[in-house]
Amino acid sequence: MSRGPQEILEEWLVIEAQSGSSDALQAVAHRWYPRLVGHAYRRTRQPEAAAEVVQEAWIAIIRGLRGLEDPARFRVWAYRIVDRKAFDWIRQRRRGRELVSRLADDPSLHGPECDPGVEARRRESESREEPIEHLRSALRRLPDDSRILLSMFYVDGLSVIEIAEALALPEGTVKSRLFHVRKRLRESFEDRS
Repeated sequence: MSRGPQEILEEWLVIEAQSGSSDALQAVAHRWYPRLVGHAYRRTRQPEAAAEVVQEAWIAIIRGLRGLEDPARFRVWAYRIVDRKAFDWIRQRRRGRELVSRLADDPSLHGPECDPGVEARRRESESREEPIEHLRSALRRLPDDSRILLSMFYVDGLSVIEIAEALALPEGTVKSRLFHVRKRLRESFEDRS
């Protein structure tokens, strides 16, 4: 697979940053911060949490940058660090939610999502959606892992191999999951007609 000018520039910036160039490190951060925040947001579903996760990830990236043996692997390495930090954040929040859920057994604390009519109204409104709104709605209903795979592939432009490495999954699993999520979206549109 041949590398384009952007990949070569990014690799050079990483090499310069590893050599101690603060300008190169700043350029790397400027190029990657928005993409990594987007990835963290897809994991945490909260803008503030995404920023917090990426801030912690950048600390780890800066500390470990000199130890990165292959500068061409920076993006996979950075995504993997963000992924780990996001999972740490999710784990911490899950513990707090479990405590809250034990306290929330009172039916009066449950909101309109307990109303059976809410689901029926949602389905009715979806039947009148425009195609782009239907796509957005179908994407929102996907599990987080499926949305993340689609975003990494279509938005971030990572290859199947890079996604597999970043998420610590076998390449075949990534291919299979992408296939199934595309199929699910296609069926969503076919059911609509």
